[in-house]
Amino acid sequence: MPNNLTLTIDGRKVTVPQGSTILDAAIKLDIDIPTLCHSKDLKPFTSCFICVVDVEGRKNPVPSCSTEALEGMVITTNSERIRDTRKMCLELLLSDHVGDCVAPCTLTCPAGCNIQEFVEQIGDNRDEDAIVTIKDALPIPGALGRICPRPCEEQCRRVVVEAPVAIAWLHRYAADVDAETGTIYTPPTGEDTGKRVAIVGGGPAGISAAYFLRRLGHGVTLLEAEEELGGMLRWGIPAYRLPREELAREFNAIIDMGVELHTGKTFGKDFSLTDLKTQGFDSVFLAVGAQLSSSMWCPGEDLPGVYGGIDFLARVAHGEKVDPGKKVIVVGGGNTAIDAVRTAKRLGADVTLLYRRTRSEMPALEIEIREAEREGVKFKFLAAPLEIKESNGRLSVTCQQMELGEPGPDGRRRPVPVEGEIFELPADSVIVAIGQKIDADLLNSQGVALDKRSSVIEVDNYTLQTSIPGVFAGGDAVAGDANKIAVWAVGSGRLASVCIDQYLKGELVRGKSAEFTISMGGSPNDVTPLRFEGIDTEARVDMPELDLQDRVTNFREVEIGLTPDLANQEAKRCISCGCSMGSCCTIRQYALEYCVDLNRFPGATREYGVDHSLGNIVVESGKCISCGLCVRTCLETSDCELFGFIGRGFDVRIKPYANLPFDKSACDADACGEKCAEVCPTGALVSLRKLRERPFAGCAGCGFPFQK
Repeated sequence: MPNNLTLTIDGRKVTVPQGSTILDAAIKLDIDIPTLCHSKDLKPFTSCFICVVDVEGRKNPVPSCSTEALEGMVITTNSERIRDTRKMCLELLLSDHVGDCVAPCTLTCPAGCNIQEFVEQIGDNRDEDAIVTIKDALPIPGALGRICPRPCEEQCRRVVVEAPVAIAWLHRYAADVDAETGTIYTPPTGEDTGKRVAIVGGGPAGISAAYFLRRLGHGVTLLEAEEELGGMLRWGIPAYRLPREELAREFNAIIDMGVELHTGKTFGKDFSLTDLKTQGFDSVFLAVGAQLSSSMWCPGEDLPGVYGGIDFLARVAHGEKVDPGKKVIVVGGGNTAIDAVRTAKRLGADVTLLYRRTRSEMPALEIEIREAEREGVKFKFLAAPLEIKESNGRLSVTCQQMELGEPGPDGRRRPVPVEGEIFELPADSVIVAIGQKIDADLLNSQGVALDKRSSVIEVDNYTLQTSIPGVFAGGDAVAGDANKIAVWAVGSGRLASVCIDQYLKGELVRGKSAEFTISMGGSPNDVTPLRFEGIDTEARVDMPELDLQDRVTNFREVEIGLTPDLANQEAKRCISCGCSMGSCCTIRQYALEYCVDLNRFPGATREYGVDHSLGNIVVESGKCISCGLCVRTCLETSDCELFGFIGRGFDVRIKPYANLPFDKSACDADACGEKCAEVCPTGALVSLRKLRERPFAGCAGCGFPFQK
């Protein structure tokens, strides 16, 4: 009997020893067949069935891991039937797979920051590592840590216990520690590609695009209309929230990465898109912002003493002598309105804010509203201006009393007038802070297409490319009202850099890489209470601040920053929702490859907590797919024989023999080298020791390598 045999796989002949499986033969040809339950050190088990292949002459697919290769076999590993079968098997496995592939905070961050990772690093006193992790996604963490509206914290699961982790304060802390070294960390730039990109606008979107394009090796020229960089961060946010020197430090560090900077250059006046093309730029990124104040379309809005919110803040930021008088009325409910009232207060005014809804509907940050109240700002809710009048050098605002009616399309209750309820308020100045808009005339003159309402630049949502090939746009000029926040602008700069890179390489401009993600719920309260068992209540730390009497007459920074002890304490409140396997998870990679539908097999689901009783091995039974690798590894390669199958059918679970708790079992993970966790393909068993040793390969969202 011959010792070898020959078979054909996907049209290629291969010779293997007798006794080999089809999978062995495919591996010899470097043909990839997916497996979840297979290990070369263990006997075949065929529990996952995703390694199926077609064998000529056989009616049904067969598992390649356990089917013996025979002389003359003709095998197909990648047909429509095989892909459909693998897809169905994955969907069945995932129908009872419970967990968060990515922490909800990270999923929510518009810039894609790996929040769970940097928070854990701060909790481990690895501040230098934390700033490296943060700057993989956030080029200006010090600025954002001070002013971000923190959508990530709204999704923090810790809120179920008591309060969200102070994520923004923590990345501000890491940036402050980095700045104290005297040399701000920036990642290395890529090898020069010879391509040149012009960026129009030096705000958060523009500086973010410059940062990431330099990392990719492209030449960057940044053109800014003002004499200083920062955009709305510099001219629209008061210094008591974001000190100018902190902003300049972070922006200048990015310029020092090799960005050619030209300030005092106004788009549409000093240069045009045609000029940039003539000058040889290979691509353009428009980050021109939304610099104009929106109008109330109210009579008297053009009277002297009436300011737009953005205009008022910009004049103060430019150092102009602005005297709003003793009595100031600010109209609006967003962060710009709160910035305006607190700024006017610091200029010595008695300030009242008018808002047409109630306090609970205000879109401004709750912490900013509270601080305004503490500083003596008055609030008048359910009031809408009808007219602004002038008499003897003073203004008066005629207001309509409102009440909340039925919810609108956005879910918010609409304010409706209360018949006959009209009143007047005297004022020396009125500041209208109800929003901002783009300079539509300027963009139209440059041939840039706008949306139907001329409210934003029209771009492809996945690539940010405009109607002009090679011209991309981001930031406030592209964002809808809900996205006019700095962290979204930073994220748009990052996305634009990926797409511009694809364009410059002559590739299909497709945007960021696809990512498969399972989540335990759309909001923190969707998660099983078992997830929070054993988590002790621990209050969120308070941010050290200037005393009230020391702040309202000047523009010194109010929030002083966390101390190392406070930062460490706060970071340790993180409950690490995201799967420790991250982008290394095998089933997650296959789910993306085979385009699984998580809703194909709806049915009963079970609830599981997280078991830390095994010390360095964390057990999340909800992620287990019963592949049996841990059971067989314990049984065949170690002496502890910890795991077994408990139950039958849908109820089967892998647990210690006799259904013992893990900490009462015979496990000696130190002795066996934590092999069970090493073979787990889903994150149901994770070795914390080996996790710390494993570098993160890269961002599944955009492809940028994480710095080691």
